[in-house]
Amino acid sequence: MQKHASLNKLSLAGLIVTLGIIYGDIGTSPLYVMKAIIGANSAINDVVILGGVSLIFWTLTLQTTIKYVIITLRADNKGEGGIFSLYALVRGSKNPWLVFPAMLGGATLLADGIITPPISVSSAVEGLTKINPELPLIPIVLVIILSLFIIQRFGTNFVGKFFGPMMFVWFSMLAILGVSQMRYAPEIFKALNPYYGWQLLVNYPNGFWVLGAVFLCTTGAEALYSDLGHCGKQNIRVSWIFVKVTLVLNYMGQGAWLLKHHGELLNDRNPFFEVMAPWFLPIGIAISTLAAIIASQALISGSFTLINEAIRLNFWPKVKVIYPTEMRGQLYIPSVNWLLMLGCAGIVLFFQESAKMEAAYGLAIILTMLMTTLLLTYYLHEKKVNPVLIGVLLLTFLIIEFSFLAANLSKFSHGGWVTLLVASSLFIIMLVLYYSRKIRNRLVEFVYIKDYLPLIKGLSEDKAVPKYATHLVYLTSANNLDEIEEKVFYSIFYKKPKRADVYWFVHVDVLDEPYTLEYKVTELLHDKLIRIDMRIGFRIDPRVNLMFRQIVTELVNNKEVDIISRYPSLMKRNLVGDFRFVVMEKFLSYDNELPWLQKIIMDFYFLIKKISLPEERAFGLDTSSVTVEKIPLVVKPIEGLKLTRID
Repeated sequence: MQKHASLNKLSLAGLIVTLGIIYGDIGTSPLYVMKAIIGANSAINDVVILGGVSLIFWTLTLQTTIKYVIITLRADNKGEGGIFSLYALVRGSKNPWLVFPAMLGGATLLADGIITPPISVSSAVEGLTKINPELPLIPIVLVIILSLFIIQRFGTNFVGKFFGPMMFVWFSMLAILGVSQMRYAPEIFKALNPYYGWQLLVNYPNGFWVLGAVFLCTTGAEALYSDLGHCGKQNIRVSWIFVKVTLVLNYMGQGAWLLKHHGELLNDRNPFFEVMAPWFLPIGIAISTLAAIIASQALISGSFTLINEAIRLNFWPKVKVIYPTEMRGQLYIPSVNWLLMLGCAGIVLFFQESAKMEAAYGLAIILTMLMTTLLLTYYLHEKKVNPVLIGVLLLTFLIIEFSFLAANLSKFSHGGWVTLLVASSLFIIMLVLYYSRKIRNRLVEFVYIKDYLPLIKGLSEDKAVPKYATHLVYLTSANNLDEIEEKVFYSIFYKKPKRADVYWFVHVDVLDEPYTLEYKVTELLHDKLIRIDMRIGFRIDPRVNLMFRQIVTELVNNKEVDIISRYPSLMKRNLVGDFRFVVMEKFLSYDNELPWLQKIIMDFYFLIKKISLPEERAFGLDTSSVTVEKIPLVVKPIEGLKLTRID
């Protein structure tokens, strides 16, 4: 953690690492943006070139620099960023509707993950056609993408050391290539004037729709915010100055090359590769491919982090999470990895080439940006920022983002429906988990523990009842120290009396802060009943079994508890007593009469639950020491059932 903290401070090492982690997506956009703006079948036109470069410059200035780098990075949750971290900062308010932009933003950001690797890698590899036009590109793209997903299980720490220096080379190359062309058409500097962008949008036929292609230059801005916790805001802000300069220089260099070819058709040519000297082309393609791989890697890692946060916030079913290295924030989620891999492979096979992917790219991520704007506005309101300033910022960004949305809607029939379909499926899953939790929470009945203390003491000392375990541990969702779910006492006393020497109630409280790890111990009945409250950040894996054992060890060392076995023969040898966890798993009872919508929600929830991680594994419990009890969930009992007695 000290190493991680040091990288969050402004330093040369931190700046280099930031280049490798933060800017993969936005940094590889020059591979395809200018080509998408001009279009393969349209004559190269000065108005489109100057206007397009102007719109790119001001998009990077207003949307990326002002909204994300300057303003949104202020909304850090103990150093962590991303739309779920932003939601965690505001969800304590009296506005429950905020959960919907959070879920929609998370779903669209994840959906964006299936198209970013294919478009980045395809755009880079397609440069090979300048060397060998007959080269089959799809197998090469698939091999690169599949290899990238296969190595995820080993962790990316060993590759990460290579990312920063490699991206420094990439951005330096962008700047040099751009400058090398600008001397041939110095009039490209006029593009810095917003007048040319306005002229393209307002006066040029169909100029407004160019925004759909221009938007591709800033799609990585949301990932920039999501990766805040890896590098720290100061490193991001300082390194962004270098990154933005190199990006603008390259876009202007491509624009200068295009100005020299006024009136021609672009056809299969890509301005990014056309500005390279023939001798440098193989080197440029190799560097571009490595940069595209790094961009893909950063997005895949970001997807793992996003899903992990969604699990903690109960927006995603519990799935297996692996920590391949000791590096903080490094994790691997197998199910997400393989789903992303299949999605990326499907995108490559469906669209075949990057030009067709460009037509579909951007529609999902603009929705994420709109949701971030809504949550950010509420966050600024909570922070007592001047309402006039909030209004100006909100109006400005809504005009920009709704303009991008309108332009991107034209992509729906060209393949944008693919990412929207994926995003909709993810959103429905989150929505079902959210509403099913609300339905289930209505059924939880709590009782006062003090009313049952005599029964606990009596059962513990009743030799007529066979001992179930020396230490019996129940997980509870009760926030109040004085209460417990009624079903816990039902399990102890009624289902089959469970006698134990010591009963433990363990409560896991997932906090809105990312990396908190605290606990509190309360003795409710001396030497008979102990409650442990664990306070865990939403980015910490809740390994309850491991944490519980560590807490018990500390209690023993402090002589607060005695865990020696109470069996006489074992007590003589000072052997530690056995611990057994009881996990209560709900199932939907047949004795339910639900409205149709609630029935669909609950049926879908239990279907998801069947394919998700069991409760005991989700909490990191040893299966050998866990008892799973099935508890019927009766949401609304069937009424009016009339039985007639006959003789």
